[in-house]
Parts: sequence; structure tokens; C-alpha cells
Amino acid sequence: MVANIAKTILELGTGFAYMGNQYSIEVENVEYFIDLLFFNTKLSCYVVIELKNTPFRPEYAGKLNFYLSAVDDILNRGRYNPTIGILLCKERKRLTAEYALRDINKPIGVSEYKLSDFVPAELVDTLPSAEDIEKRIKAKYEIAGDE
Repeated sequence: MVANIAKTILELGTGFAYMGNQYSIEVENVEYFIDLLFFNTKLSCYVVIELKNTPFRPEYAGKLNFYLSAVDDILNRGRYNPTIGILLCKERKRLTAEYALRDINKPIGVSEYKLSDFVPAELVDTLPSAEDIEKRIKAKYEIAGDE
């Protein structure tokens, strides 16, 4: 999923430089991992993308805002424009997202993603099913205790 989303972002237009996935950033001796980090050369800013396989929850906005502040202080250090955040969720309720973001002063967008049911015939037997992937993701988050 991460690779496909990274590819999609790169296809959005020129200027996106891929910095990495699960990009490590340390704050007060605690390591955090940003799902996807880009630098946009046209906007002259970092772009943090967080992926959630659940519907939007207000606490996701706080986590993304934390990442934006950390990237601005640790990586950007005032050299570029403020970092932009994009939160991709399985589902977004407009009013809930609006309330969660209303007083946050950093540029953050919330969107939902759709999974395609189409799989090329030559790949059907080599790829796990969507249900298998969902089970693995759920198991990972249950073990990690994070969503």
C-alpha cells in the first residue's frame, strides 16, 4: 500500500522528491516514524503523509500536527516554507475533520482512499487477498498498540 501511494503522489506532478517511508525522526530521545516524507521543490517545503486504514479520528490530526512541527524544527530549520501534511484515511467525515483541524494553524488536508478490486490475471495467484492484507495490518496494529 505504501509503495502504491508513494507512486501515486509522485505521479501527481513534478517537484515531489521522495525522502522515504517510515522516515525516522527523534524527539526527546524517542523515535517516531513518518509514513511517507516528500520534499516539494516547487513549493519549497516538506510534505508529510500519514496513512490510516481506519476512518478519520480527531486524534490523527494531533499526531500529524506533531510530525509537522518536528519536521519544521529538525529538518527544515527555517530554510524552507512550512511543512504540509496530508492524512489519507479509509473514510472521512467532513464535519469531524473540520472540527479536528479548525484551530490548527499548519496546512493539513484529510482525504479518503479507495481500494481497487481489479488485479491483473497474471498476479492473482502471487498476491495476497485484500482480506489477508487487512488481517495482517490489524494484527500489526494490535501488537504495536497504535493505529
